[in-house]
Amino acid sequence: MAKPDKILVALSGGVDSAVSLYLLKKQGYNVEAAFMKNFSEAVNLKGDCPWKEDRLMAYRIAAQLNIPIRTFNFEKQYHTKIVKYIFDSYKQGLTPNPDILCNNEIKFKLFLDKAIKLGFDKIATGHYAQIKQDKYYHLLRGKDKNKDQSYFLAGLNQKQLSKAIFPIGSLNKPEVRKIAKQAKLVNADRKDSQGICFIGKIDLKTFLSQKIKPKVGNIVDTKGNILGKHQGVYYYTIGQRKGLDLAQGPWYIAKKDVKNNRLVVAKADSKELYTKTVQISKLHWLAKEFKLPLKAKAQVRYRQKGQEVTLYKDRAVFKKGQAGVASGQVLAVYLKDELVGSGIIV
Repeated sequence: MAKPDKILVALSGGVDSAVSLYLLKKQGYNVEAAFMKNFSEAVNLKGDCPWKEDRLMAYRIAAQLNIPIRTFNFEKQYHTKIVKYIFDSYKQGLTPNPDILCNNEIKFKLFLDKAIKLGFDKIATGHYAQIKQDKYYHLLRGKDKNKDQSYFLAGLNQKQLSKAIFPIGSLNKPEVRKIAKQAKLVNADRKDSQGICFIGKIDLKTFLSQKIKPKVGNIVDTKGNILGKHQGVYYYTIGQRKGLDLAQGPWYIAKKDVKNNRLVVAKADSKELYTKTVQISKLHWLAKEFKLPLKAKAQVRYRQKGQEVTLYKDRAVFKKGQAGVASGQVLAVYLKDELVGSGIIV
């Protein structure tokens, strides 16, 4: 009888990773757990990361399931690779996606490399996504279309996918909660975490102002008429409606003019809010490379419904104009339920 794979589960203290650990143990795998400490106020930045509470819960779950657990401290690397990227991107007027980079650089790189060095065969996380293997490792949407997190994994490669397991990818969230309650897991009723990966739920302007100082500028309509003032273009995102405090609204941000420190806003029905052709860089294939142009579906943000698109090497042309397309975000390309490629919107 073959020895079960030795798997290291990334245990966050949340119900999804806890149920992932529980299911793998139940299925007979040789499992251990590890908690990642990636952000605290020791880096002289204020966030809303309840890492102490999360770690305590992770250790309680591991004890309950009689599973060995350890802590990896990646704070220094997280600050260099993720926090710096957030500030640098906003300074350039971009809208970064730290969750995708966090998966690429922290969970499926640092965490994975550490696990392999410690003698583990694979790592497991509580992502709502699925992997199918034939000649390649294919990344599929999670069964729960409302929770599907494949978008956040759009930068993974074959090596990373070959070493990953998503135990709850074939389940719906209510089923995961039900399993947690039936197993009497101590965090069965714990609320899901929100906000930026490991930093927590924050007010973006407050967070950014710690490193990017306010710079008052004009808010104008598409004809150049001054409608009001802002505290700095860096603090806003394309498509944003809240926080503008303008008369005769609602207004939406159509453009961030960093050079002139100016926000351009438009009404919901304005053509300036919609983009059909999206320029991309760093086109990345998760498995095999497809011949271009490719007719597919794509999304420019998490939880957006897949939109019809024709993909070229340096651009994606949507059948219908897309609202809120922001430079710095990730375009994820799907064929049916498989995420086949991605690119950075420029």
